[in-house]
Amino acid sequence: MALYRIPPTRSDVAIANAVAEYTSPPAEQAAELLTWAADEHVLLSIAAGWWLYCRGRPVRDRRNSDHILLTTLAVSLAPHLLKRIFDQRRPDRLTVRGHLHGVPLSGKPLDAFPSGHAMHVGALASAATVLPRAKRNLVWAFGAGLVLTRVVLLAHWASDVVAGLALGALTERLLRPLTGYGASTANGSRPGATAARFPSGLRR
Repeated sequence: MALYRIPPTRSDVAIANAVAEYTSPPAEQAAELLTWAADEHVLLSIAAGWWLYCRGRPVRDRRNSDHILLTTLAVSLAPHLLKRIFDQRRPDRLTVRGHLHGVPLSGKPLDAFPSGHAMHVGALASAATVLPRAKRNLVWAFGAGLVLTRVVLLAHWASDVVAGLALGALTERLLRPLTGYGASTANGSRPGATAARFPSGLRR
């Protein structure tokens, strides 16, 4: 038994009740398929594959792949440790109406907090801050869609998702000093940053 039991907030309950009332089998099936994109086994496989590919790439690529693999490992292990400390019943175990509307059962019944999927998305969203704006916004938009699936499936309360995003982003930032990810490049600019422009006639 975990050390602490976390109750859902009023907002959590209201959101879960709305999902249970208005969802449908097609929506649940679509969410169940999409949510696999943030599954730890899928992301670990992708991170490991990219790490292997980057062994023959330039130093920056190797450093970035080291960071992504280490971060993915960390945010895969952290939820399992936290779920041993905190108990929270999943919303899908507290509804009959939702199951009539197609909501499936997800994971272990007391493993709602925190959302492991959201931790992965939070870490990737944080890592994406070094990317150019268009790519960064694409990662953020896709990540937002992924974490919403956890609420739609009633696998987690909304607060579990918010906590997972924050914990994932924090983990990624804490690992940056260790891996050097996002560090300034040789010319003093950050990856994805626009080079400084100087008025004509002036030299650097």
